[in-house]
Amino acid sequence: MLRYKTALLAAGLIAGTAALAHEGVKNPAVKARMDAMSFIGQNMKLIAGMAKGEVDFAADAANLAFANIAATAAEIPALFQAEEGDPKSEAAPEIWLMWDDFTAKAGVLETAAAGAEVSDPAGLAAAMGQVASACKACHQPYKL
Repeated sequence: MLRYKTALLAAGLIAGTAALAHEGVKNPAVKARMDAMSFIGQNMKLIAGMAKGEVDFAADAANLAFANIAATAAEIPALFQAEEGDPKSEAAPEIWLMWDDFTAKAGVLETAAAGAEVSDPAGLAAAMGQVASACKACHQPYKL
């Protein structure tokens, strides 16, 4: 139980810092996208912390983090459907120029995260690698 509480505390601390990063965003659609991406990032940071041994491994917390990532990834196409901007947005215009590729990459992330069910640190590292690769594949062409 202590390991699970440690993991939840780490996630809470990460969430607080992400909220500060989005101050000043005026467009609510862009803010919603940024909040969703931050939520994915918070969950990845928790998983990475466990993989690095910085946070005690807790299978329940890791599996919840993967489920959170999968659920949020499923929302990405709807969140980005409207081409909206904000000076603080990090969304590259290529998202809308290469829409089919962008949404396919969101689907790959959803599938990778949904398929992750870990019971030990070795399984966590393998699953994290697949999810991180899916994140990177989208960030490279579509994030400023």
